[in-house]
Amino acid sequence: MQRFTSFRQFWPYYLQEHARVGTRVLHYIGTSLVLLIAVLLVASGDWRMLPILPIAGYGFAWAGHALVERNRPATFRHPLWSLGADFLLWYRFVMGQSGHDLRQAGVIGDGVIDPARRL
Repeated sequence: MQRFTSFRQFWPYYLQEHARVGTRVLHYIGTSLVLLIAVLLVASGDWRMLPILPIAGYGFAWAGHALVERNRPATFRHPLWSLGADFLLWYRFVMGQSGHDLRQAGVIGDGVIDPARRL
């Protein structure tokens, strides 16, 4: 199991675990749904939909890991850092900066990681 002492160390590992475009797309969908549901919860004051948040977010993300990336989600080993990274990944994508982050982490193609930089 990878040991990290900071989120800064964890982030490149997280990106490598999300090297395939399809995995990231499913994460973007799940995170977008979580944000939309959260806004609807606050706006409506109807908190009965609260249990849907983790289902929406993790459902899409875990499907991406099982069906596309074919790896074990980082959530199981690093739950808090992984949750934060999910939102950072979404934010960096929306801001058009995810490609830069992926290259910095050694992701050099769809599902291809530079062997010398593999964590």
